[in-house]
Amino acid sequence: MTVRESSAEWQGTLKEGSGRLRLGSGVFEGAYSFPSRFENGPGTNPEELIAAAHAGCFSMALTTILGRDGHIAQNIRTIAKVHLGATEAGPTITRIELETEAAIVDLAEDEFERLAQSAKAGCLVSRALAGVPRITLKATLIEAVKGQ
Repeated sequence: MTVRESSAEWQGTLKEGSGRLRLGSGVFEGAYSFPSRFENGPGTNPEELIAAAHAGCFSMALTTILGRDGHIAQNIRTIAKVHLGATEAGPTITRIELETEAAIVDLAEDEFERLAQSAKAGCLVSRALAGVPRITLKATLIEAVKGQ
């Protein structure tokens, strides 16, 4: 099976220090710090990268499930919002909200909702994040133009 690798480097104390996150593919490298993670400071953070991974994985899972039912989306756009909160265990991902819009010809809204929920449940990242107390999905089917 495939192995993916990324790395992180950190210097200094938690609140005054800083670090860099690097994807193994080299397509992204960015700074992170206490302010970028727990406040609204510049830079990235692990939760933002989790959100990107979840949005990408969900979109691909939905594409796969649609294809199995004979549907091809003209476009799928997914946003993942990772909520970081305080719990007795410390800072915790308390909720993830997935919002997706898809343009698909000849698909009923209730069927789209069923397929989208199936994609949420089966997505590799959703399954990896099974410890998150709540993962929600808002799925919107937008009108697709036939012949495109």
